Amino acid sequence: MSLEDIDISAWTALETAASDPQSGFRYLNLCTVDTAGNPQARMVVLRRVDRLARILEFHTDTRSPKWQEIAAHPRVTVVGYGHQQKLQLRLEGTIKQYTFESQQASAAWRGLSARTRSTYAGGPPGDSLAFHAAADDASTQPLDDAEGLAHFGVLILHVNTLDWFQLSRENNQRAWLTYTDSGALHASKWINP
Repeated sequence: MSLEDIDISAWTALETAASDPQSGFRYLNLCTVDTAGNPQARMVVLRRVDRLARILEFHTDTRSPKWQEIAAHPRVTVVGYGHQQKLQLRLEGTIKQYTFESQQASAAWRGLSARTRSTYAGGPPGDSLAFHAAADDASTQPLDDAEGLAHFGVLILHVNTLDWFQLSRENNQRAWLTYTDSGALHASKWINP
């Protein structure tokens, strides 16, 4: 496989994952730095991919710690592993945040199911009291879409590097690709696994 083929196949896998809940790259590990300088990692759902612009889109609650961490340190790493392909993708770049008033968040919100919208209503992420109250009353309380929308945020990651790592019994392979601000492939090379 050529470096050009690697670029195409990696972004094809990501595009597929954005629309296929069964894809290995649907859930990615988003790595940030908290306000104390400690590394943080959590799983996020890949919602949209733009291969030409080298963009990954995620959704989150704007009250979450990751929202605050990204506001302070927008440089992040995202890691995914496709078990069937035995392929790891590690992407680095800068995230831009969009709140519910933005065109990006409004468009994303309209595309969400009622069930997904309901996850943004209620207490803030990590609030144990709100979690218990929501679990006890989930079947009896109607959820307010407007309340959820007020806490909805879109994270758009502009990828500038891709570390592609293929596991193999015989010969692990690894490639490093970099992209320009406009998304064009700038450079690529094979590196030691």
